[in-house]
Amino acid sequence: MTLTFVLIAGAICGVGILALVLLLDVRPARGPAALARLDLDRRRFRREAVLEVDALHAYESMRLRRVGAALRESLEARGIRLPAGLQADLAITGRSVENHLAISLASGLAGLMLPLLLVAPFAAFFGLGMGLVPLWIALLLGALGAILPSLSVQSRAADLRRDFRHVVSSFLDLVAMNLSGGRGVPEALEVASSVSTYWGMSRIREKLRNARLQGVTPWSALGELGQELAIDELRDLASALTLVAEDGAKVRDSLFARASSMRQRELADAEGRAAARSQSMVVAQMLLAIGFLTFLIFPAVARLLSS
Repeated sequence: MTLTFVLIAGAICGVGILALVLLLDVRPARGPAALARLDLDRRRFRREAVLEVDALHAYESMRLRRVGAALRESLEARGIRLPAGLQADLAITGRSVENHLAISLASGLAGLMLPLLLVAPFAAFFGLGMGLVPLWIALLLGALGAILPSLSVQSRAADLRRDFRHVVSSFLDLVAMNLSGGRGVPEALEVASSVSTYWGMSRIREKLRNARLQGVTPWSALGELGQELAIDELRDLASALTLVAEDGAKVRDSLFARASSMRQRELADAEGRAAARSQSMVVAQMLLAIGFLTFLIFPAVARLLSS
């Protein structure tokens, strides 16, 4: 047994002992800290329980959620929380924080053990030592494995936000048309959100429905949803409705203008992505042409150099 194998095994044992200590050594909060934690848990449960997209959490592994819940409680007890951007990415993708923490932990451990598992059969077959795997490679793969789930969530969240902005622009048009028909602002928001069953419109509809049940203004609910999902357009809409909710004409003109500007922004973004893809195709074609020319010229060049 080589020194590298001993170091990797010791690192794994140390991580396990540290995780066990962090999970067990949670000091009970007292006084205002306990009340603040209770209020935070209550608001988090109320927010997660009423969202239609959180039905996806029913398909998550309960074992992973229990591990992630223990890890989250231990981290939050020490003032460590996920970045706000990552929490917004998890909210828009429908993945719970507990499940994400458990997956990140499992992925990190898998990356840490991957070099050892790959080299061990060859080392046993050829009679080589485990020193073929440097310790820093195992640690690097472990760190990459822990970060990989967050990168995947960020990539998917960017695509979902693009789709959600398109939904918001359509939603603004529908609200403006309902206002033109004589409906009030709350009724126009409810009717406009009930037109489609797309996931983005469902999020808006569920938020407005729960705002009505809880006695919260619909524009405040939209602002909360925009804050939760990191959608600036929803937060701007909530601010505009808060200022001019009593004047239907101003609301209607403002919504039409915002919907038009959002469509122009989406069109510019689509044109930019298309131009970038066209440029990448040009580069790929140039590389193919260079490779083909090299294939044609190489025999003549080799014959000249050999003569």
